[in-house]
This record gives sequence, structure tokens and C-alpha cells, in this order.
Amino acid sequence: MPSKKTTPQNAAEDGFVHVRGAREHNLKNVSLDIPRGQLVVFTGVSGSGKSSLAFGTLYAEAQRRYLESVSPYARRLFHQMPVPEVDTIEGLPPAVALQQQRGTPTARSSVGSVSTLSNSLRMLYSRAGDYPAGQELLYAESFSPNTPQGACPRCSGMGRVFEVTEQSMVPDDSLTIRERAIAAWPPAWHGQNLRDVLVTLGYDVDTPWRDLPKKDRDWILYTEESPSVPVYGGLTPAETRAALKRKDTPSYQGTFTGVRRYVMQTFANTESASMKKRVARYMVSTACPECEGKRLRRESLSVTFAGMDIAELSRLPLARLAELLAPYTHATSKVEKGLHAEQLIVRRRIADDLSARIEVLLALGLGYLALDRSTPSLSPGELQRLRLATQVRSSLFGVVYVLDEPSAGLHPADAEALLDALAQLKAAGNSLFVVEHALDVIRQADWIVDVGPLAGERGGQVLYSGVPDGLRDVEASQTRRYLFGEAALAPRTPREPTGWLKLEGVRRNNLQDLAVAFPLGVLTSVTGVSGSGKSSLVSQVLVELVGAALGQGSAVAEEQSDEPDLERDEALPLEGRIVAGMESVRRLVRVDQKPIGRTPRSNLATYTGLFDQVRKLFAATPDAKKRRFDAGRFSFNVAKGRCEHCAGEGFVMVELLFLPSVYAPCPTCDGARYNAQTLEVTYRGKNIAEVLGMTVGEAITFFKDEALVERSLEVLNEVGLDYLRLGQPATELSGGEAQRIKLASELQRATRGNALYVLDEPTTGLHPVDADRLMVQLNRLVDAGNTVIVVEHTMRVVAGSDWVIDVGPGAGDLGGNIVVAGPPQDVARNKKSRTAQYLKPHLVEAG
Repeated sequence: MPSKKTTPQNAAEDGFVHVRGAREHNLKNVSLDIPRGQLVVFTGVSGSGKSSLAFGTLYAEAQRRYLESVSPYARRLFHQMPVPEVDTIEGLPPAVALQQQRGTPTARSSVGSVSTLSNSLRMLYSRAGDYPAGQELLYAESFSPNTPQGACPRCSGMGRVFEVTEQSMVPDDSLTIRERAIAAWPPAWHGQNLRDVLVTLGYDVDTPWRDLPKKDRDWILYTEESPSVPVYGGLTPAETRAALKRKDTPSYQGTFTGVRRYVMQTFANTESASMKKRVARYMVSTACPECEGKRLRRESLSVTFAGMDIAELSRLPLARLAELLAPYTHATSKVEKGLHAEQLIVRRRIADDLSARIEVLLALGLGYLALDRSTPSLSPGELQRLRLATQVRSSLFGVVYVLDEPSAGLHPADAEALLDALAQLKAAGNSLFVVEHALDVIRQADWIVDVGPLAGERGGQVLYSGVPDGLRDVEASQTRRYLFGEAALAPRTPREPTGWLKLEGVRRNNLQDLAVAFPLGVLTSVTGVSGSGKSSLVSQVLVELVGAALGQGSAVAEEQSDEPDLERDEALPLEGRIVAGMESVRRLVRVDQKPIGRTPRSNLATYTGLFDQVRKLFAATPDAKKRRFDAGRFSFNVAKGRCEHCAGEGFVMVELLFLPSVYAPCPTCDGARYNAQTLEVTYRGKNIAEVLGMTVGEAITFFKDEALVERSLEVLNEVGLDYLRLGQPATELSGGEAQRIKLASELQRATRGNALYVLDEPTTGLHPVDADRLMVQLNRLVDAGNTVIVVEHTMRVVAGSDWVIDVGPGAGDLGGNIVVAGPPQDVARNKKSRTAQYLKPHLVEAG
């Protein structure tokens, strides 16, 4: 590593990026030199600071420099990262970031739109499609469901229409109207008012709904009339009739609204998220009768290519689409008959471009995806590889690509294709800065930057920056032990199952009439190449069938959005049945990587319930009792205790127009989130804000002898989260951290056994040392009499399982079968399994 002092002039010439004084997040005034034109891998335990260096510092600075060169107006259109805390960075080329996106993109976003293949396909249909006789030329935008020119007018390009039915509005027709048979009507007074109006109008509210005349039921549900009538509150129907006859003075004038009209108007007009979510429950979606779910106008669907309309072509797997386009990429009389010269040139040019770009996606193992597959249904790894394919095709030169765990969600076989794509980018004259935990990817690095030694405050230092082999000598490195084979697995004998949970007739995506048996009372890993069907089997069908059998609907740990999402994909029908084993499953827990909250008000302490105990301790202090402060006073979500200037947020946002918005500590509470009176109360010499600022590790020492608090903290420590602050906002947590917080919340319960835990790729975002800690906790759950099933790609975890179910053998149509099921040793010997060759070395290590 060069040590000579560099100037801006020679920084660009010596082939290195020079970083001096990086202090972003937990980085401790880091200085280092990183080579350009190489595959540089940033490693270190989870939370060590490697992403702060790669993304928060290097990429953020590259973006800042680029945006300074564009107009202030254009800058406002970018999502700008905060200006990094660093003294200088020299020799830094322009950068492109490919990060894991864990948000919730709309269903209108698809594989075709992310890869930009849909744009070319629309042009193909516009300029070289087969038009019906007499139809005029349609421009490319007419083939997009997201434009006014292309969207089906009936469903606005959604492919689905949303309606209400008698069954959705009146789920239990054995009830009377007085007994609230009309569930879709508003609760409380408004609903009572509508029932009273019906009494005045002469309708029977005391006969079961199903026994009312159809004419009456239809009027109540579907009428557009709004009669206004006198209402006599608290009177029986007979008394109401008598009062009407006598023309008594009514309690008030009530106006009737039909049930359908109420639901649709409320959904369209209310500004209350909870109200909108409530009425959305009574709406059902069906395929649009106008476009048959294809989302486009009829004239757009009448244009064909290779005998298919654009919606049908977009539903083909990419591998099949590549085969279909092949004949059109070169001259053959079979496909060019009857075309004029312009159509021939356009067809060949666009088909050739599409084929070349699809080829990159196939090389990255994405041939099983279809262009119309919506992005919310993709894993973060699939989404990142889609964007990576676009970059491979772009032929940029001299760019730094900053990638966030590109191997996430990848089977080792697919990781090889990923490395080939990265090699292409490097060969084209680019630099690759990759944050990565997968040892197979780290071994391919030209240069390693190892950050640590531990997480959070105990990390943030560069332990090593150099060629891979030099890391052997760095004692403080956690990565070194795994990279050079020192952290071998201890030999173990797989546990014997206590029973079997058997499924039959499973159909979902590429699973067709599948039968599978999951062992109970053990740790099972479900493996297979990306797209083989393992997540469809475990995270979808298994979870849905067991949830339905237990009557708990979705799994316990599932997060619910506050907003109804009518743009989401249609729920797939549940096909399959459990034929044995449910008597041994009492509870289902799905521990996923969804955020534990969507605002900074949700944090580690509030999610785990730890904060409730801490607030009780503060409320029990003599000072709090004297001031009559209850536990609620110590919540930053309650008006009486929080700082009113920032409403308990701790910061205020300063809009700087064309510069990135700045979040500054609240000038009133200085970031503490509480008002001065609340902060005057202390527990063991610390106020509530100082306690929230502690890391889990610090809090364990501080709360010694407080059994309830100590138990929660110990479990968080055991799953490797000792570096997180108690008050760390949910929005700052990665998907892996959120998943481990959920797991910790489960582990601190007094477990009674017979629970089924389902985890989808729990080691995503985890360094091998953290993955080992996670395995210890999963084994604890099994030892307590529970069943754990993980979908997993990390062979070290698979080798440490009791049972392995390998799905495949390939992806998409080439997958969807159980290739082999058994102990890890049996799977490693199976010649049909693509997992076997990658699993075998780990079992040799284990003895």
C-alpha cells in the first residue's frame, strides 16, 4: 500500500483512492488507500462500519461531487445522501450504487421496468408488430399500462377492478341488522344511526339477514338514494311507527347511505389511514372484464408479435422469451415473409438488442423470471442482480460500482454467475467496491478492506487493507478465521425427528402437485438454486397452510401496513393440504426481515417490550413519585413527557431546497426527545434519554440485578446485537438486524415448546461469526421442544442442520421438485443435487 503523500494531481495517476479522516457513523477517523480498477471487498462483522465506509463515505462523496456539476433544479429530483463526515478523498471516480432495497415498491413496477426491457419490447410492438387490417400505427406508450394512452380505461391499467359483494359486506348472514350483520357499515354512533334510519323507513332489523326479501337486501346494499327521515333514538320499531303516526318531534333528521356507496366513498375520500384500511377489508378484487387482467386497451392488445399480444409475451419466463426472439435476430425467410424493408430493419435491430440484454440476465441465473413479475414479489438479491445486468450491458468505463452484498439470496451455484458478471465490469475498466459476507465472493477479491474488530462503538477501525493473503496475520480479524479455515465446524450427530408434518397437493408458482414431509423437533434447512421454489414452498404455502390450520391467519410476527394497498398483486389461491402432524404444532412464528417499524418512533426498546420495564423503573423512583410522574411520562410518544418543539422526534428537519435536507438536533431538547422536567428524574444517576443512548452491551452492566430488563438485554446480546443503541430508530436497522430483534423477542418468551419457527434466509447480512451465534439460538429453540425450518444458502448453516430438503434441480420450470431430503451427509452424496458439491467441503471440515 503506497505511503507517499499524494496531491490531487498525482492521486489520479497512482491508481488509488485516498481516504483521510472518515468519521461517518462509528468510523474512528479512518484513513486508507484503496486501488482502482480492482475487485475490492469490504468485510467485517455485522455493524462494524464497512457499509459506513463503502456507502456512507465513498459513494456519498462521489454522488455529492457529481450533483455539484448539475443544475440546482435537477438536484432536487435526486434522492441525495447526507454529506459524509470525512476530511478528504482523492482519486475518486464517478460512482454507481447497487444497494439492497428493502422498501415496498408498487406492483406497477416490474422486472421489465427495472431492467428497461419493457421499453424495447413496446418499441418492437409499435414499429414491427402485426397490426389488424385497417388499424393505425400505435406509439410505444400505447403498449404501457402506466400511461393514459395504453391503460385500460375500465381498470386504469391495474388489471383488476375493486368492488363490493353481498358476501364481503355481510360476512355472517345469520345475524340480524340490529346484531350488526352489515359489517361494512361504520362502527359506533354512525352505524347505529344508519340502523335507526332503516327502522324509520320500515325495514325489518330483527330478522336474520338471509331471511329478508331480496328486494330489501338489494336496496339496503346498493341504493344510490339518500333519503332523509326523522329518527327516534332508543325506540322499538313498533314505538317508532307509533311516533311517526303521531308526528312526534324526532331526536334528529337522519340521512341514509347505501352500504356499497358508503364503502366506495369512504375509501376514495377519507384522509384517515385507519378508516381507509377498515373499509378496504370489504372490497374484493377481480380480473378486469374489459382487458381480462392484461391492463391494456383493446386496440393495444390487438397488435401481435410471434402470434402473441404484448401481455402474453411479458408473461413468458426470460429463458423462453430468448428462444422465441432467436429467429428474429438474423435473416431467415420463415419470419420475414411479407414484411417491408423498414419493418425488417427495425424488427431485427430491436430483437437483437433484446436478446443480448436477456442473455446477461440468463447468465445471472434469472431466466425463470417473467417481464411482468412485479418487484414487490422479488427478493432483494433478485432485484439487485436485475440492476447489475443493466450495468453490465451499459458498457460504462472508469466508474466505481459500489455493491451491497450482491450474493444475498444466492445459491453458491448462482454466485459463480454473479462473479462472472463482476469480472466483466472490471474487465471493461471499472472499479468494484463490494460489501460482502459470503466467503466464496471474498476469496475472489483482489484487495480486502477488513473493518472491526467488533460492532458498533467497538468497531469502526480498518484492521487490514491489502491483498487477501496478508489478512492471515491480522490477529484481531474475525474474518481471517473463516477465510483461512480456522473456524471449523464441530462434528455433530443430527437429532432424530419427533414426528412429521406432511403436505400433499401443493401448487404455487413452479410447484405442481408436490408432496413433502417436514421433520418435527429438529432444525431443517431448505436449499436449492435461486428460483427453484423453496420460498414458495416454505415462506408461502407452508406458512399459509399451518396458519389456516391454527386459525391464526398470517404468522405471529408478520408486520401489517397501516395503509391498504389495492395495487398489491392478487393473493394467490392456497392449493395444498396438511395430511399429518398438525397435532404437534401449537403455534406458528414467521421471523422475517420486514422492518420492525416504519418511523423513527419505533425502536429496539419499544419493539421488544424492554422499554415498558425501563419506564416502570423510572416511575418507581422517589423523585418520580414525588412529582406524580407515571410510566407514561417517560415515553417520547406522549405529550406530557416529550419535548413539544420536536414532538419527541429529537431532531428537526431543515429543508435546503436543492441541497440534501439536513436533520439537526432539536434546539430545545438538544436531541434528548423529552422535556426538561422529565429529564430531571434519574435512575442510578442517568435520565431516560441517557438510558436510550446506551448500547445493549452497556445496558447489561447498568441494569444488573433488574431481572426482567436483564433477560431482554441478554437475549439481544446472544443474537449478536450488543452494539445497537436501545433507542436506535427502526428506520436505521437493516433487514437482518430487524429479523434478529424479532428472534430475540421470541427467545425471551417462556417457551412451552411445540412451536413452528419459519425463517427465510436468516443469515442474509450476517458475517460468519454472527451466523454462528444465530445458529446457537436456533438450536436453543429446537432443544426447548420446537421445530425450526430455515430457507438457507449458507452451506455452513446447512451443514449444521439436522435435516436438509433440496428443491430443484433448476430454477423456474426446471425446478419445483424435491431432489433429495435427508441428513446433510446424505444430501452431499446425491449426484442430482446442485447443492451437494458446495455442501460436501463443509461436512469434511465437520468430520
